[in-house]
Amino acid sequence: MKKSIGIKVSRKDVGVVIEALLDVNAKRATKYLRPDFVISAQRKCFKGKIDLRDKSVEIIVKIGKPNFAERDFIKKLKQSGEPFPVKKVILKFFKK
Repeated sequence: MKKSIGIKVSRKDVGVVIEALLDVNAKRATKYLRPDFVISAQRKCFKGKIDLRDKSVEIIVKIGKPNFAERDFIKKLKQSGEPFPVKKVILKFFKK
């Protein structure tokens, strides 16, 4: 059974999110396409850190409805008058 999400997601959008995540060694990268639709990618970590011994990178990609923190950020975007889709990819970094 194939389930449709109701919006076309381009490979370019997913690639931009993953590329932004890997370029700066961030924890999470999120692209806001609509107020009710986001693409986010997160690195799989070990105890909150990147395992530098590992030769591969595991990335979890989420396409769909925003989570609680993303919905809060969307409210702030609407208050500031930022139009959708947001052009920049929003990055979240590790705590020091």
